[in-house]
Formats: sequence, structure tokens, C-alpha cells
Amino acid sequence: MDIMDTSAESVRFALRGAVQIFSEESLQQRLTSGKQLKIKLGADPSRPDLHLGHTVILRRLKALQNMGHEIIFIIGDFTGMIGDPSGKSKTRPKLTLEQTRENGESYMQQVAKILDTQKAKIVYNSEWLNKMNFADVINLASKYTLARTLERDDFTNRFRENQPISLHELLYPLAQGYDSVAIQADVEVGGTDQTFNLLVGRELQRDYGQTPQEVITFPLLVGLDGKEKMSKSLDNYIGIAEPPAVMYEKAMKIPDTILLDYFILTTDIPEEEAKTAMQQDIIAAHKIYAAEIVKMYHGEPAVAAAMERYKTVASGAIPQNMQVVEIPLADYAEKGNKIGLLDLIRITGLAPSNAEARRLVQGKGIKINNETATDFQAQLDCQNLVLSKGKNKFVQVNFT
Repeated sequence: MDIMDTSAESVRFALRGAVQIFSEESLQQRLTSGKQLKIKLGADPSRPDLHLGHTVILRRLKALQNMGHEIIFIIGDFTGMIGDPSGKSKTRPKLTLEQTRENGESYMQQVAKILDTQKAKIVYNSEWLNKMNFADVINLASKYTLARTLERDDFTNRFRENQPISLHELLYPLAQGYDSVAIQADVEVGGTDQTFNLLVGRELQRDYGQTPQEVITFPLLVGLDGKEKMSKSLDNYIGIAEPPAVMYEKAMKIPDTILLDYFILTTDIPEEEAKTAMQQDIIAAHKIYAAEIVKMYHGEPAVAAAMERYKTVASGAIPQNMQVVEIPLADYAEKGNKIGLLDLIRITGLAPSNAEARRLVQGKGIKINNETATDFQAQLDCQNLVLSKGKNKFVQVNFT
């Protein structure tokens, strides 16, 4: 085993941005004890894509990993079939075990951009939860009261508003908490929306005769809209697997009021350095942040090209390098070599359906050769053109 790093500086860095610690004194003792700790992070793979919001915690795990601690990444393939009700106003749709496993594999490929997955332990909670019989479930359920479960804000609000709460949702915190028992976790980390579930793990460990885990919660990163937490479903996210140019352009859209949070929570740039940059020139600070994010996830060579593309797009020009879509000309011979604008938008992937394509055209979000499209019923000649959506999605259409 590697020599453990117990320095105060490393401990401070690992806890950078933490909102709450249960309990801080005990955690400090463990982190400076020289003993390798089992640090747990659980994730339900309901969506296969990771964004910067996820990296807030993953980067702190990396710091703990660098100190010599063992990171145990629990893919909630079993709990994913329940669906975490945290912060939800209605029951989540259930996934199959196959769906959660498939999404879990994608998760780990992206997690490898941050954590050393060769040194981390990766487990699926179906390994123990799937083996429990009904008597085991009843025994587990007996260790927590309904009154305490209903203390959760989301359950309380739904109950007050006469929104349905399925019994299986009430079991979710117990199932996630039991993960800590199964792996005998020393520490669990999560977002502030997971505080209740993480503390359930502490209580269950006591009931099973284990030393309760320490709990560290980190803030939820606000998305590009400056209001809601970062989420792919809200389209206010920066994905860590997105192309460099897209990441750079999105980073330039971060509201000025929350840019410092992005510096602190998603990069290693010192807080004072970020503050100074923002005070001197907010646009230049955005560029510093955008370049740093691209470098972190795509490497230094990708920065210059992403920056140059942003300058081109910001000036209203069409970039030189873009996605190319080839469409067989023969498919439209019987239609007089004409193609409907909505069909073209859908075929190029700029919209998932003709209805969404129509909405984009009506919202003046589509351009043809840098000219705004206004007629969603337009029939276009089948000739090479550049189709664009917004300011950063360009497609070269070639009819062959």
C-alpha cells in the first residue's frame, strides 16, 4: 500500500467546497490517522452522460485518492430500477437491470477522465441487494421509521399536495444506505440533495454493529441558466465528453454571477487567482475558465482550436471545420431534387423530430448558409449547403 498523505494542506484541498460534514472532528481524525479509508460514492445510472455538475464530487474523490485512500464507486444498477426520489415531485419511471448496466458502463468510461479507475474499486449494488429475500427486506425496513422517512422534504411536499408516493420509493433510502453496510464504508460523499440518504447509511451501520461512516456533502452546481442545478434534461449543462469547441462556447455563456463557483468547484485554479482575474476583466476570466476546462478534458492541444472556432462563431462567420452529413441525391429524384426544410433538420440531427424542427424554425434558431430560415414549409434544392442551429452547431450537408 502507498504511503498515506495526512498533511493538513491535502486534507483542506480534498474538502474544498464542502457544504456539511457529519462529523467534522471524527473525519479529521480519520484522515490524519494514516489508515487507508474506504470512500464511497454511489450513482444511479439513469442517464449515461456526465457533466461538470458531476465532477464537483468526482474531483474531490480524486484528491482523496491522491492521498492514498480507496475510492469505491457504486453503480446503482439495482437502486436505479427504483429511481431516486430525491428532489422529485413525482414517481420516477423504473429502468430495467439491463438499462442500468448499460448506462453504468458509459458512466465508468467518463469517470476515467477524472479518477484513476485502475486504483478505484467499482461494484454494482445488485451484487448484494438482488440476493436479499423478502425476510431480509422486512428486517431492513424495521430499522427505520415511517415518520423519519417522511421528514424528507420531497416526500413531505408530495404527501401534502396529494401526489402519489409508491411504497417502493420509501425503500430507496434504505437500499442506498445498506450499500454502506455492504462495503463497510468509512466515508460517503454526495451532493446536498443526497444528505438524507447518506445519513440513513450512518444509522444503518450503527444498527449492523459498524462504525458509522463520515458524510461529506458538496454543493449542486448551478447550470448555464443561472437558476436550476446543472442537468441534461434542462439543457443547461456542459458535458465532459462534449467536443472541445462546444465546451469552450458553453463556458463563455456561464453567468458572471456564478463564474467564481465554477472556478472553485470544477478547477484547481486558486480562488484568489480567479477573483483577481474576474475583477480585472470578466470576459478574459471567462476565457481563462473555458481554456482550463477544455485542457482538463481534452488536453492542451485542443484549446487553441476551440478558442479559434469560438472567435469565428462569435463574429457570425461559418467555421471551417464542422460535421459533414452526406445525403444520397437519388433518394430525391422523384421529388424533383427537392427536400423539405424540416426533414433536412431532422436528418442532420439538429432536431429529433419534425415538430421540434418546426419549433426551431419558428423561433429563428435555424440558419441556411448563415441566413435565418423563416419558412418551415420551405422545399430546398438538393445542393450542398451549411445548416446551423444556434451559434455553435454547424453541419455541412453534401448531396452525393
